[in-house]
Amino acid sequence: MSATKMDREAAERFVAAWRASWCKVDIDAVVAHFADDAQMRSPLALTLTGSPVVAGAENIRAYWQKAYGHIKSADLKILSWGWDATIARLTVWWQLGEARASEFMDFDGAGRVVRSEAFYGR
Repeated sequence: MSATKMDREAAERFVAAWRASWCKVDIDAVVAHFADDAQMRSPLALTLTGSPVVAGAENIRAYWQKAYGHIKSADLKILSWGWDATIARLTVWWQLGEARASEFMDFDGAGRVVRSEAFYGR
């Protein structure tokens, strides 16, 4: 997935693979979509690390391992998604249990996530 130029069809495949990886809590597979110098922003990161921004794929992996590594599977539901080709941004609205979130991901020319941000609500 990471060597593919993103377009609407690639974004659709990405969403399916991203969901499948999170349902298996395969953190390595999720992080494989990220550029080495990617940044991720999340209120949960602030809670667990003291900073809302986690920078670098290896730090993102460590953060997600800390946050979700104890879970063996998750029933992540995709509520909707949208692709904006002009700015190479994917927005995914998802639900896990009672938690709902929107998450956007910006992609580089090689189809790797360079920036992501999650917003949680109910």
